[in-house]
Amino acid sequence: MSGDPSPADLDPLALFACAGAPRCALVAVSGGPDSMALLHLAARWRDRGGPRIHAATVDHDLRAGSRAEAEAVALWAGALNIPHRILTWTGDRPKARLQELARAARYRLLEDLAREIGAEVVLTGHHADDQAETILFRLLRGSGVAGLAAMARVSQRSGYRLVRPLLDLPKADLVAFCEAAGQPFFVDPSNRDPRFARTDLKRVLALLETEGLGGAQLLRLGRRAARADEALLACVTQLRASLAPLEAPGRFDCAAAPLRNVPMELLLRLLEGEIARIGEGSPRFDRLETLAGEVCAALAGGTAFAGTLAGALVRLTSAGRLVVVKAPPRRSRVTQAPLQE
Repeated sequence: MSGDPSPADLDPLALFACAGAPRCALVAVSGGPDSMALLHLAARWRDRGGPRIHAATVDHDLRAGSRAEAEAVALWAGALNIPHRILTWTGDRPKARLQELARAARYRLLEDLAREIGAEVVLTGHHADDQAETILFRLLRGSGVAGLAAMARVSQRSGYRLVRPLLDLPKADLVAFCEAAGQPFFVDPSNRDPRFARTDLKRVLALLETEGLGGAQLLRLGRRAARADEALLACVTQLRASLAPLEAPGRFDCAAAPLRNVPMELLLRLLEGEIARIGEGSPRFDRLETLAGEVCAALAGGTAFAGTLAGALVRLTSAGRLVVVKAPPRRSRVTQAPLQE
């Protein structure tokens, strides 16, 4: 989109093609211009033979006026003949990692509602500006290829697909869309709150823009990283199949010898997948990288190894096997001894 877009400038069937053909979709609506544009477009999708559309606003109850805004969104959804639910985050409000915890609570509440109403898809209004900020944030943290790929357009969650149809559209276009449609929206003051990392990212991104590393360049980096990530995932899938592992619930077991000449990136991703499956979820990248390096060194030196990460125990045994199981309650000590072929 460019210039001053009108509501007719976007084809909802093309925009939501990535969502497949669900019977019911839930739209997460904060009341900002991005999510209000998404809601309008979802209504047009419905009217052109798409799924039933429901909407929900999560009230984190973190600032005065949030409830009134959620109630206004309910009225706006009603004007589009879309059922709306206000979901309230209850519980403690820790000072540390507040935005991270609020985001986790938001997805948990949306998942519960999606399950209740039978929605196979949850739609969010993440846009190109959000994607650029995410790439910059992960670049500053030293993320790997998968991290720099940033937000996927479609990702499988527990019981539903999370779909972000607006990732190619800048926020300015979504604001213009709402204005052309006569749709009011709210501006979230937390976007300017200096306590939150996103505020710093916007400032850094503005500075980088003057040096030629702006949103467009970051988005290009993200697309290239996504392509590389897809290729690496395909390679890891082939590698895992070639290992013909002995599998049982909560256990991965394969011969270690074939892994000696495998590039570290593939070994790292193999370990990541098994640790996430058997342990307590995806490990932190820096710790995963350290563990993978230690496993590579042990493979090259013909020594045994044992280490834990994210609730999983990874072992190179003296019998020449790579084994991943659930970690015992106490952290295992790293040991090294000659491998037996």
